[in-house]
Amino acid sequence: MPKTNNPLTKKSGLSINVVLTVVVVVVAVVVIGGVLLFGRGGNGAPSQAPNPGQPVAADVLRKPDSNMLSQSPDGKVTVVEFLDYQCPACHQYYAALTKKVEQDYEGRINFVTRNFPIAKAHPLAIQAAQAAEAAGMQGKYKEMYHALYDNWQSWAVAPSGDNVSDDQQRAAKLFDQYAQQIGLDLNKFHQDMNSPQVKARIDRDTADGTKAGVHATPTIFINGKQFETPQGITYQDLSNMFHSEIDKALK
Repeated sequence: MPKTNNPLTKKSGLSINVVLTVVVVVVAVVVIGGVLLFGRGGNGAPSQAPNPGQPVAADVLRKPDSNMLSQSPDGKVTVVEFLDYQCPACHQYYAALTKKVEQDYEGRINFVTRNFPIAKAHPLAIQAAQAAEAAGMQGKYKEMYHALYDNWQSWAVAPSGDNVSDDQQRAAKLFDQYAQQIGLDLNKFHQDMNSPQVKARIDRDTADGTKAGVHATPTIFINGKQFETPQGITYQDLSNMFHSEIDKALK
């Protein structure tokens, strides 16, 4: 999400009455309908699998040691999300969809998360991915994943609230707090964040995402098939659609 000037303060040829009218209408739509107005991270275009309609190979989407939020004994359904921790759309998907999916299907599906940090748009994305992977090396990936998203507004957004943050020092202090809260060895956490092993995991995830046709986040696959999100739908519609796809796959 590149830094932009606030469109409401930028000079234009519109009268103030027109601007205020537009603002009121947009707010009304969001409040009443809960419409998904956000754009995804990346170049703004939907990701496209190399062979549209054909499932992506399982060994591209998931590695034996990939991080998992939920694991099913039968492995009948596997959900894979390529994410960027600082991406506003990823955070909104987490709040509206993926956190609930994780809870609703705990132990019934494999839910795999892969890193796809888009550093040009999100300056703290790699740092956050390093924190999650370093926590994983102490068996606490899931806890750090939730800490990063549950506290997203604190570290990912600039104090002005207009843009994503690029304050690495502030993020580091907050990530240390989360690490302590979930019981990590802080010295090991710091060492692992900057280790070749963590860098290799992030690079591998990004390479696999590229092979799968990912160039925007979040991009989600259900049993290898990309889940397509229509434009302009509500959060509830999105959740219903996703749950329906998983329920069909579980039958």
